[in-house]
Amino acid sequence: MRAATFTGIDGPDDVTVQETAAPTPESGEVVVDVAACSINRHDLWILEGDSAMVDTDDLPFVSGLDVAGRVAETGADVDSVSVGDRVVLCPNQTCGVCRYCREGPENLCEQFSLYHGGLAEQALVEVDRLVTLPDSVDFTDAAALPTAYMTAYHMLRRTDVGANDLVFIPGATGGVGVAGVQLVDALGGRSIGTTTSSAKADRLTEIGADHVVESSDPDEIQETATEIGEADAVLHHLGGEYTKLGLKLLRRGGRMAVCGRTAGGTSEINIPRLFLGHKHVIGSTMGTQPDLETLVGLTADGTLDPIIGDEYTLDETGQAFADMQSRDAFGKLVIQP
Repeated sequence: MRAATFTGIDGPDDVTVQETAAPTPESGEVVVDVAACSINRHDLWILEGDSAMVDTDDLPFVSGLDVAGRVAETGADVDSVSVGDRVVLCPNQTCGVCRYCREGPENLCEQFSLYHGGLAEQALVEVDRLVTLPDSVDFTDAAALPTAYMTAYHMLRRTDVGANDLVFIPGATGGVGVAGVQLVDALGGRSIGTTTSSAKADRLTEIGADHVVESSDPDEIQETATEIGEADAVLHHLGGEYTKLGLKLLRRGGRMAVCGRTAGGTSEINIPRLFLGHKHVIGSTMGTQPDLETLVGLTADGTLDPIIGDEYTLDETGQAFADMQSRDAFGKLVIQP
């Protein structure tokens, strides 16, 4: 079996396609023939040596969370899927016994982790983490859903976004940002997205953004966004100085969900603005398997059309990460082994 392995953690040049042992499923496991696997900033952080989850002792390492394909082989005690079934993987890994696994939601699990191994011709996965795909959802679209779209959808649920709500999405051309714009539109809300690219600004408008601010300067963004109106919610994956900006733009009692640190791992905020304005800052990681099931349904009925930035062969995986690193992409980058 061929896999795109990380043989170092210095960047895209450290991706090497190698022959690896074919997986054998044990009880409760299945092997999936991978038709598509999208990549995420999470994978790139690992590849750049900027992740606490993987270090040089773990090399060679096969990343890839967002797997879609057909069941190739099943282990013992598997009766929920059969060979040939079309599936997408929910990459959440949970202990199943802590209070949060018992009471939910599952992504609060004390041992929460993520699946890795999708950047290969086959993936060994837990059967309980598979969601069946209807024929109307192709594998490439399905592979776009589990991380970016599930994360954005869960953030929208955490911030109680509904019809007519105004949602501020800084860095709206990233994976979570694009997903957020589309999902806000699907929910009947209105969005303000930011980008530094005029070409990407046009794309944001095409996929449903109501307002686009072409700037990376927080003061400039604040001035323009304030003229549009107070935000009911903020979907925030950037971190850094944009956290303070998000709080400024929130209405009284508004909610900001934070899921990332692309622009910085620390933020300075105005505490009086937080408590005097009854504003909420909510940490949010990934989503739940029911969230993914909902997204598959929205894709199947045509409500949601995931944006695919580009498609690559397994041999082009290093180039895919280079394209992500350059920040020129718009939409999900998908590997098709």
